[in-house]
Amino acid sequence: MPTAPTNPARTYYVPKGGLPPQSQLITGRAMFTEAFAIIPRGVLSDIVTSALPFWQGTRFWVLARPMSGFSETFSQYIVEIELGGGSDRPETDANAEGAIFIVEGQVSIRLEGTEHKMEEGGFCYLPAGSDWSIRATGDTGCAFHWIRKRYQSVSGLDTPDAFFANEHDIAPTPMPQTDGAWATTRFMDPTDLRHDMHVTIVTLQPGAVIPFDETHVMEHGLYVLQGKGVYHLNQQWVEVEAGDFMWLRAFCPQACYAGGPEPFRYLLYKDVNRHAQLP
Repeated sequence: MPTAPTNPARTYYVPKGGLPPQSQLITGRAMFTEAFAIIPRGVLSDIVTSALPFWQGTRFWVLARPMSGFSETFSQYIVEIELGGGSDRPETDANAEGAIFIVEGQVSIRLEGTEHKMEEGGFCYLPAGSDWSIRATGDTGCAFHWIRKRYQSVSGLDTPDAFFANEHDIAPTPMPQTDGAWATTRFMDPTDLRHDMHVTIVTLQPGAVIPFDETHVMEHGLYVLQGKGVYHLNQQWVEVEAGDFMWLRAFCPQACYAGGPEPFRYLLYKDVNRHAQLP
């Protein structure tokens, strides 16, 4: 029998919209509980897209938004831009920091007057109050994830600097005692306490596991970029695959194992490095 390649290429699942046929059964995998939500890729149809002011040739799938009593720190969108589309005023909240991760096509981001060209695997961090604009370039349109968070400033700490990177240029950090089966690609420096959020890519090789129910204060958004796995969420087992989104509130127990012949990879958001806000 043929064997799977030892180093399969990184891929990035991108929703294409449309609508399911009238013959499709209604039963699906979407879930919303008191501790977590699952938004399967099949939910990302045309009728659930949003539009936002000052964007042209663009539509948004809103995966997460702050909700009282659930997950309260961030919003996350999948953004699809037609060729030539974009925005000269993308962010209307001066207190919102942003992170962008490109999953299809090419974009040009102009930040404080300097142009930065990005392609698949590209990442950028945009501090709160940044002056930036974005356009789809190349031969086709583009798609990317946009994570937004109200920045929590701390007296005595400067605001983080903007930066641009690509995951292909960052060596994944293996988790201790896993022999590389579980690794994390870190975009933010974990020792830089100016940052109040981290965005990473977690990679589990086929058969690898997170072998205990993590239960912690960080909220999560997890978008599956590649492969498939099985998650243990608050005592429920849930199968997920490329294109699915998991939205976990603080302290939701979580563990998983990777299934299938290719790596299980997901884009991960979490809030970090700040005291809990007290009422």
